[in-house]
Amino acid sequence: MADKRERIDHLLTRGVEEVIEKKHLETALLGGKKLRVKLGIDPTGDKIHIGRAVVIWKLREFQDLGHTVVLIIGDFTAQIGDPSDKLQKRPFLTKDEVKKNLQDYLSQIGKILDLKKIEVRYNSEWLAKLNFREVSELAELFTFQQILERRNFRERWEKHQEISYREGMYALMQGYDSVAVKADVELGGSDQLFNLLAGRKIQEHYDQKPQDILTTRMLTGLDGRKMSTSWGNVVNIADSPDEQFGKIMSMHDDQIPNYFELATDVSRETIAGYEKDLQGGRVNPKTIKEKLAVEIVKRYHGEKAGEEAGKKWESMFSKKEVRAAELPEFKVKRKTLSVLDLVLSPQTATRPSLKSKLEWQRLITQGAVSINGEVKKDAREIVGAKDGDVLKIGKKDFFRIKIM
Repeated sequence: MADKRERIDHLLTRGVEEVIEKKHLETALLGGKKLRVKLGIDPTGDKIHIGRAVVIWKLREFQDLGHTVVLIIGDFTAQIGDPSDKLQKRPFLTKDEVKKNLQDYLSQIGKILDLKKIEVRYNSEWLAKLNFREVSELAELFTFQQILERRNFRERWEKHQEISYREGMYALMQGYDSVAVKADVELGGSDQLFNLLAGRKIQEHYDQKPQDILTTRMLTGLDGRKMSTSWGNVVNIADSPDEQFGKIMSMHDDQIPNYFELATDVSRETIAGYEKDLQGGRVNPKTIKEKLAVEIVKRYHGEKAGEEAGKKWESMFSKKEVRAAELPEFKVKRKTLSVLDLVLSPQTATRPSLKSKLEWQRLITQGAVSINGEVKKDAREIVGAKDGDVLKIGKKDFFRIKIM
C-alpha cells in the first residue's frame, strides 16, 4: 500500500498544475476503482513535441496503475482548431490535411503508451453525427461572457481581432467527447482548463457524473517562449537522438530544472541537487544540460542511444575532436564581426542554403549557430573568429573558419 500511495502522490503532484476534485480522485485511486481516463489530442501537425508529451506521460502513470486509458484522436476537432492559448484565429483544416497528419501519430504516441492496452477513439465517430438542434442545446449551457473571459479571447477582443463562432464552439465538442466515452477523469495542459470544465458541465447535462480533472504544467520552448512548432523552438519525440541532444544543448540555462521536472523521470531529489549546483555556480550549466539531454534521448530512443549521443557530443565539442582539416572552409574577411555578419559572409566557399537576413536572425535566435560547440543566440553578438574554429549551422553543417 505504501508503494501505491507513493505512486498516486507522484501522479497527483509531479508536473501537475491543478486537480479538480482532488480528494474525490485520490479516494477513487486508493480504493482500487478502475477509472476511464480520457485524453484528447488533435493532429493539427504531423509531429508531437515533448511539450505535448508531458500530459501523455501523465496518462502513462494512470495506465501503469491499471486504469483504462481512453485516447481520443481529434480527427474532427482538429479541423475546427482549439483556440486555447492562441492569440490569433486558427486555420480551418481540411479532412485531407488531418488525414496526412495522422499517418504517423499513433507510432509516436506508442513511444510513451502501451498501445495494446488503450482504447483509441476518433471523435468524428460522434461529433459528425450531431444535428443542429443538439449543438444548440450544448451551446445553451454557455454564454458569450464566459467565452470572452478567456485570456486569449479577451486579448483578441481588445485588439479588435477576429474571433469566429467556430472557435467558441470548440469547448462544446471537447466536452461532448467526455459524454461519448463516459470519462471518469480527463487530462490536459493547464491551457485546457476551460475545455475540461466544459466537459464536466456537459456531462451533468446528460445526467453523467462530472469527470475529475488533472492539468499539467506547460513546458516552454527552447527559447523560453511557448513551445510551438511554428516557432521552431520544439524538441519532437520522433527527432533523431543527435537532433534531440543538440536542441537541448541550445536551450536557455534557466530552463534546465523545469525540463528535468516535466520532460524526464529523474528523481526530485536529484533535480533539487542540480538546482543547488546551478544557483551556487558550483557546476557549469553546460555539464548539467548534457545530463538532461542524455535523459531525454534515453526516454524516446533507449538507454544505449542516450549514452551514444552523449559520447558523440562530448567527442565533437567537449574534447574538440572534430577534424577541422577535413571540413569545408568558411571564409571571412574580418577576425571580429557579429554572428549575423559571420553567417552572411559572402566569402563562404561551401555556403549553406541562401536565406534572407531576417530568416538568419530567426535561426540564430533559435540556436542554429554555434562556434566550437558554444551556441550563439544573439545575432548582434561580436565574436572573435580564428583560423580553424569550427562553425556549425543547423543540424548537420560543419565548417572550418578561414580568415582571408
